[in-house]
Amino acid sequence: MALTTFGAIMGFAAEMAAKTYEYYKELAVRATDAGLKGSIEELAREEAKTRARLEEMRRLNVTEMILEYVSGLHGEDYHINVDISDSPGDTRVLETAVALEEREKRFFSDASDKVPLPEVARYFRKMVAKKEQNLSRLKERFPH
Repeated sequence: MALTTFGAIMGFAAEMAAKTYEYYKELAVRATDAGLKGSIEELAREEAKTRARLEEMRRLNVTEMILEYVSGLHGEDYHINVDISDSPGDTRVLETAVALEEREKRFFSDASDKVPLPEVARYFRKMVAKKEQNLSRLKERFPH
C-alpha cells in the first residue's frame, strides 16, 4: 500500500504503534528474566504514548492531510513477520523487540524526509533518536 498522503502516513504510523504495543504486551508476558520483562513493559508504555501523540498530530493537522501528495513510502516495506510462539524464550523475546524497534526506526527515518509538515518531521526524527536509544539498551542485553 502506497502511503501517498499525510493522513495515510500518520494512520499507518499510529496503526504500527498500536500493533507494536500489542506485541510488546505479549512479549512481556513471555519474558522470564525480570530485567527483560521490565524493559519490554517500558517499550509497551512508550508505544502507547507514541500512538496517542501520532493520533493527536493527525487531528491537529487535518487540513494538511488533503493538500500535500507524498511519494516513495510503501507500507509493505515496513512489514515484518512476528511469530510469538507459546514459549519463545528470552532470546527470542529480545530478538523480536530488536526487530520491532529497527522497523520503527527505519519507518520514522524514511517518513521524516517525506512528511510535508516541519513539526511532524521533527517529531519523526525525535522518534528515530528514541528508537536508537532503545536499540542500544536492548543490544546491551543481546550483543549479537
